[in-house]
Amino acid sequence: MSTDKIKGPASYFPSIEKTYGRPIAEWQALVRAALPAKHMELVAMLKERHGIGHGHANAIVAHTLAGDKA
Repeated sequence: MSTDKIKGPASYFPSIEKTYGRPIAEWQALVRAALPAKHMELVAMLKERHGIGHGHANAIVAHTLAGDKA
């Protein structure tokens, strides 16, 4: 078992799942379905359509886009 603490956008994921009741994979699918929108357009979509807070929306978008580039 790793003792390394999760860092970056993924550190928000447990809170996002608890607060909004959906797994991160579902949020990432929503982001990918809205591509090719810009980062802040995707953040705004999550906030406006799904009531997600700015920090949580930004974390989902940043992690999804970074993972898709890799």
